[in-house]
Amino acid sequence: MKPIIYLYPQSDTDVRVVLGKPNDLTVSYPLYNTQTGWHVLAKPSGELIDLQSGRNLYALYYESDLSKAGFKVEKDGFVVKRENAASSLEDKLARLGLNEREAEEFIIYWLPKLSEHEYNYIRFADADEINRTMPLSIEPVPDTTIRILMTYKGLDEPLGDIVEQQLPETTARNGFTVVEWGGSEIMD
Repeated sequence: MKPIIYLYPQSDTDVRVVLGKPNDLTVSYPLYNTQTGWHVLAKPSGELIDLQSGRNLYALYYESDLSKAGFKVEKDGFVVKRENAASSLEDKLARLGLNEREAEEFIIYWLPKLSEHEYNYIRFADADEINRTMPLSIEPVPDTTIRILMTYKGLDEPLGDIVEQQLPETTARNGFTVVEWGGSEIMD
């Protein structure tokens, strides 16, 4: 799981972000404090100031070990041909609530991995799966939270028995908004 977290408060806000399974972290930037989490000054523009290092950031990043998460090819999802991966992601990410910048960063990160295969099975984890995989606590509590986790498996040929996944309605951004996107390759 390789998520990035954006914070968009309505005014400059002191924010603490705590991951529920810090022992599963393999990488973080800025360095995650396993005792207190990340502590940042978040600005409405999305700019962050890490209060530990003083560094200016635009997001928080972490990777975690998903070996116990149990993601697998399900009955629903999307089978996407290599040359359609970018346009498919543009469509799905807009429906899931990412703005154009967030979607572009998602696509830039994941498209090279998806391009390694002729086809990809793609499924977006639901909120319960994401919260079970990596609980997230933010103070102050955001008014809107958008969490997206794409799981994928590279394929040589399309799977014929996959039902198109029904994505949730786009979440409207109101008040202090937190957006997290990430992904993970299905290893089974």
